[in-house]
Amino acid sequence: MDLHLTDAKATTEERAAVDSDLGVPESSWRGGQRQESDTRVAFNAAAGGRHRLLPVLHAIQTRIGWISPGALNYVASRLDVAPAEVHGVASFYGMFSLQPRPQVVAHVCDDIACVTRGSDKLCAELDGELGPAAYPCSGGRAIWFRSLCLGLCERAPAALVISAGEQSRERVLAPASAEAVQSLVDDAVHDRLPAEPDVLNVQTSVPQAAEKSAAAPLRLLHRIGQGDASTLKAYQELGGYGGLRKALELGPEGTLRELSASKLLGRGGAAFATAKKWEALFLQRPALQQGCGRAHYIVCNADESEPGTFKDRILMEGDPFAVVEGMTIGGFVTGARQGYIYLRGEYPLAAERVQLAIQSANEHGFLGDNILGSGLHFNVEIRRGAGAYICGEETALFNSIEGYRGEPRNKPPFPTQSGLFRQPTAVNNVETLVNVPGIILEGGAAYARLGTENSAGTRLFCLCGHVTRPGVYEIVMGSTLRQLIDLAGGVAGGGKLQAVLLGGAAGTFVGPQELDTPLTFAGTRAIGATLGSGVVMLFDDTVDLRQVLLRIANFFRYETCGQCVPCRVGVVRQQEALQRLVNAEPLGSAAQEVTMLREMAQAMRDASICGLGQTASSALESAMRRWSLFS
Repeated sequence: MDLHLTDAKATTEERAAVDSDLGVPESSWRGGQRQESDTRVAFNAAAGGRHRLLPVLHAIQTRIGWISPGALNYVASRLDVAPAEVHGVASFYGMFSLQPRPQVVAHVCDDIACVTRGSDKLCAELDGELGPAAYPCSGGRAIWFRSLCLGLCERAPAALVISAGEQSRERVLAPASAEAVQSLVDDAVHDRLPAEPDVLNVQTSVPQAAEKSAAAPLRLLHRIGQGDASTLKAYQELGGYGGLRKALELGPEGTLRELSASKLLGRGGAAFATAKKWEALFLQRPALQQGCGRAHYIVCNADESEPGTFKDRILMEGDPFAVVEGMTIGGFVTGARQGYIYLRGEYPLAAERVQLAIQSANEHGFLGDNILGSGLHFNVEIRRGAGAYICGEETALFNSIEGYRGEPRNKPPFPTQSGLFRQPTAVNNVETLVNVPGIILEGGAAYARLGTENSAGTRLFCLCGHVTRPGVYEIVMGSTLRQLIDLAGGVAGGGKLQAVLLGGAAGTFVGPQELDTPLTFAGTRAIGATLGSGVVMLFDDTVDLRQVLLRIANFFRYETCGQCVPCRVGVVRQQEALQRLVNAEPLGSAAQEVTMLREMAQAMRDASICGLGQTASSALESAMRRWSLFS
């Protein structure tokens, strides 16, 4: 490509950051010594490597603290990608900064789960201690921002401190106080930021595992807190890789048969039959084996960015090998030789744990070539997201991995025909994949006997907000919402339950009169609700639901990718109308404003490309149906 770059040059440190991912370009070495190459030179060694764009941008951001025009030029040259496209990708993600800023950044969550646990007070205190958000603090060496959900809802309020540099560090702080955030920022400024703790706080995050008193045996959480499941030895001692060994005995067809018998539906929100996805690739295996088919891929969608959702984070932090094993079984069935885990950018400990699991599995013959001497070839690579909720949509995720803006594609074609790199791809979320080894080991029929006819197995739910014991809970599907809340100790404090948000910002509100609803796909559908990603967020009667709805509307306004008009315009107008209603300043009457909101919601549902626009008004509409909030 004939690249036309500006005169901005990358610094030596910026080049080093890029080269740390792509390797040092051969054309910059002459006579055995490194030369300063012109940034206009196209380095052919990386040609066709656009899929490295996201990791390279991460490398610059984590080393420098921001991404300069010179760095963008150097990346464009190294990857042979138009500078405008590199800029377009870099500007798409919330975790990347194209403006100079200090190397130490604190992100403080003020999303709906953290608000119920005091984040407004925390941010007000930080305004006094560190200065207003988005202004330099600590002598200009740090900065702090109000943040959307960080996925730490069970430990709210939460913060994430990032210190850029050659040895960059990220540290989660939850629950956070103003004093603790200030102390951590000071430590980061003086290069004393401690590493993330090695031990998952089971007592806080997984109360059932900590108490060991669940009414039924835990299937997905049983290894959490039991020894160090982040090591291969401990994982195997607790039954790990038994599912893969059994799959190799059964063969791809037998393994698929057990998965089909289990009736496992996807746990990411769409509830599509897992066996059907894998079968679509399985049926294309003969052409692949004859050398005339296209490459197959397995993708783990670990970009859980739905406010109130954190179950996948817990699984990756506490049982990372289970994710890798589930993907490997998927590769065995579908004929995929390569898998990708698209992991949420705000999950530093999960990224570390999963990367160590991949390395250990490779070293001991559970990944790579000729796995366990079976002739199976399968590898897994992590791609870290960078703060874009839309990348939880599977086709936007593909674009992100490929080095493009994370914008959804039109369907059809569906991923099983044209997915990652336009090849047949099976996409599953973390919880779905962690189910697979146990299903294969124990048999699909045994799994199907759990739960109900059309909602088999167990399900993880993320309880947060005004609940006594927030955390991830595993229950047999068909249990009621009331039973789940009671399992978590009921409503926290002395308040009275006002509302429950099911499924997160894209979900629905239900009232106390609906607590006996069975938590099944059909049961929630019957009351106009959804299980979604497993969010169960409680709000007591001290909460102004109008402010919660406004926060949700702000979330969608910020997170729209802007690709399609119904969503790009609709979420803005929705937030503006809701703001007017909250301020008691409607255009016309409140009833007319509410009518307009419903008409906009219908337009977004009917005409948006993807689920973001289609569900951006779901929570708002459900609340207006159940409560007279603006009359």
